[in-house]
Amino acid sequence: MNAARLMLVSARTAPKSGGVDDIFTVIVSEAEKERLGDEMENIGKERQIAAFQRDARNVRDSALVVLIGVKGNKKLGFNCGACGYVSCDEFEKTEKKDGQDFVGPTCVFKSLDLGIALGSASKTASMLNVDNRIMYRIGTAAKRLNMLPESTVIMGIPLSAKGKSIYFDRPKL
Repeated sequence: MNAARLMLVSARTAPKSGGVDDIFTVIVSEAEKERLGDEMENIGKERQIAAFQRDARNVRDSALVVLIGVKGNKKLGFNCGACGYVSCDEFEKTEKKDGQDFVGPTCVFKSLDLGIALGSASKTASMLNVDNRIMYRIGTAAKRLNMLPESTVIMGIPLSAKGKSIYFDRPKL
């Protein structure tokens, strides 16, 4: 739990584009962690993707899961066009749509902010010798369960302290 709390600090204090903080975090444990694993299994069955079941086992075998999300549908004001629109105003006016997993379109700078927050949190866990792995599929289930309601994109980082990493030494699919 101490490592997870420090990971949240790392995500919060990670650099943000334009100094605007649209990152959201939460620690998931016990019953909520089981619910997250159940939803991952459901998605795997619906989509016939075995990796969801494998990652659900990882979630259940973990002590905790840290969720980090971003409100990616906000404009930053740089007018870079990476979102596919000529201006941030045009991006902001466009209808935001639920995709299969997340809500889009997303501002590229908000995506970068999410990546930096994830990297900072993961590095903190590593510095504390806590095994972890950033997982897209956890975020997919967390989004469906509305675990970070303000976030349009979510990723999960499960945490474990066992004799070997359960996230990298696992069955191949």
